[in-house]
Amino acid sequence: MAPTTNYPIPFRETLPLPLRVLLVVYRWLVVVPVLVLTVAVHCTSIIVLAMIGFPRFANTVVGRNWARVNAFVSMMKVEVAGAEKVDRNQSYVVVANHRSLVDIYVIYGFSDIDAKWVIKKELRAIPIFGLACEKLGHIVVDRSNTEADLKSMQAARSSLVNGKSIFFFAEGTRSKDEIISPFKKGAFRMALDLKLPVLPISIHGTREILPRDTTQLYPGKARLVFHDPISTENLDPKSTDALMEQTRSVLMKALQEE
Repeated sequence: MAPTTNYPIPFRETLPLPLRVLLVVYRWLVVVPVLVLTVAVHCTSIIVLAMIGFPRFANTVVGRNWARVNAFVSMMKVEVAGAEKVDRNQSYVVVANHRSLVDIYVIYGFSDIDAKWVIKKELRAIPIFGLACEKLGHIVVDRSNTEADLKSMQAARSSLVNGKSIFFFAEGTRSKDEIISPFKKGAFRMALDLKLPVLPISIHGTREILPRDTTQLYPGKARLVFHDPISTENLDPKSTDALMEQTRSVLMKALQEE
């Protein structure tokens, strides 16, 4: 069981009241409108590009631009470490921790990986955004329907070649007080089935920028750290738990050292 903490944030506690008010005004008059506008513009562009045969460009260029624009407007600086550990011609099962909604900006905007995302069916229902995800081949899962989930995963497997990867927040949702919540097994079963290496990525600092279950966005610095890929070539196909714990240990150590 991971240790828990209240994660005190002295920066917020010492902010003068006028600055707090300015941040609230900026959040609602700048951050939210820009997010809505960029979703409309970028997702429409993605849909068109995917339909005319350029899904990879739509995913890696247009999608990345969307994430970077919103990270900038959200007053978030992102640092990247360990990118040299990634072979751009190798497909991976990418696994990251999940502490905040802005993790999506960090991964999508700064990982430089062409990856399919595993997303909840509720996101597919968002106008324009959901259709863009579908056109890019992102995998929609319905956690209330295991059979449908398996079909979605099976359909995605054939596309994981030549540097195209699949991305999981292995906790399934944002962690609360724990450093890392317990992992789901789906990512690790897929890695073993396809003999793809697992690429652990730790995301640091985002909980302080936008905490879970709040709209209180604050300026801050996030870090995206690539860790050594974990080979599955010589692993027993039934060693899901061992692979899961090995990956979780890598991320736990990185976050504890934060």
